Amino acid sequence: MAALDDPCQGLPDELLEKTDVLIWWGHMAHGEVSDELVEKIRQRVYAGKTGLIVLHSGHHSKVFKQVVGTTGNLSWGRDQKEVVWNLMPSHPIAAGIPEHFTLDLEELYCEPFYIPQPDALVFGSWYEDGFIFRSGVCFLRGLGKVFYFQPGHEFDRSFYNPYVQRIIKNAVYWVKPADVGYTVPEGAPNVTFKVTDEFN
Repeated sequence: MAALDDPCQGLPDELLEKTDVLIWWGHMAHGEVSDELVEKIRQRVYAGKTGLIVLHSGHHSKVFKQVVGTTGNLSWGRDQKEVVWNLMPSHPIAAGIPEHFTLDLEELYCEPFYIPQPDALVFGSWYEDGFIFRSGVCFLRGLGKVFYFQPGHEFDRSFYNPYVQRIIKNAVYWVKPADVGYTVPEGAPNVTFKVTDEFN
């Protein structure tokens, strides 16, 4: 676990370079995360070296906003019953998750959620006050993968729910770096060679 009060805010270069999957939860201190660290994380995600999972109020973190390209803005309200619907049961992150499950108490997040169009909408939530929210969304960024999942208010017990735990575990396997079969160049190199003479 990394914390802002740790040296290098808990993610020194030597640790970040060994990080296959980064799970990010933050709340009141988003602005205290250094821009330099955020840029390092963004570059690693785009290069396919680190997968990123962002939980709950991490939607307003510098990391989520920079990596996904969003304000992260949404509407929110009182803690209440939430029903999480499995909208894409064939997706790897939804493996082992039923059609829906209930969280007895969770902070209301609701639409509009100002994010780019997700590459996959895996979970959607309905709240007892009648609001809805895209609560589990996937993004592809460069060679990397990002998953945002809404449950996880600090005063509630959502992280103890076995389905929430299974979803996060599944997400770790989905966002982890792919086994890319060739070296991907950095930047935008000028190609000065031929791959084949077949068409000459």
